Amino acid sequence: MQKLNSQKLTTMLCFNGKAEEAVKFYKDLFPGTTVGNELRAGDNGPAPKGTLITASFNIFGQDFVALNFGPQGQFNDSVSFVIPAETQEDIDKYWNALTSDGGQESMCGWCKDKFGLSWQVTPPRLIELITHKDPAKAGAAMQAMMKMKKIVLADLEAAVSAA
Repeated sequence: MQKLNSQKLTTMLCFNGKAEEAVKFYKDLFPGTTVGNELRAGDNGPAPKGTLITASFNIFGQDFVALNFGPQGQFNDSVSFVIPAETQEDIDKYWNALTSDGGQESMCGWCKDKFGLSWQVTPPRLIELITHKDPAKAGAAMQAMMKMKKIVLADLEAAVSAA
């Protein structure tokens, strides 16, 4: 496996036969994503010749390995990845891409992509607002966020301004 970064830990993601599609999807979505070594099946398996078995890739400085795994490779909500989307344009871009083609929206900026992997599209401004030094403003931001699926910065700012 090619060393992509100097991290001590690498996240292995087990995809149900869709590792190659997933790596391409993430490479197209996240700017600067790099793909390292790919291991493909040879004449003796464990899959049809040429099938991707593993691929290393890096998103925003975080190393991953995608593994083609059987149906037991299912993601759940206990693990998610946070995307620090700075602007509403960034929020919309990531949210729309992740929830398209079978992805699912959830509450408070959480969603799942078409592979079932959980993401949090979380602008740093949201964290600033829900931790505001004025408890009334922080509470207003929290209440506004709790009603949202995709985070809408203008609505958060309006809630804080009204508090």
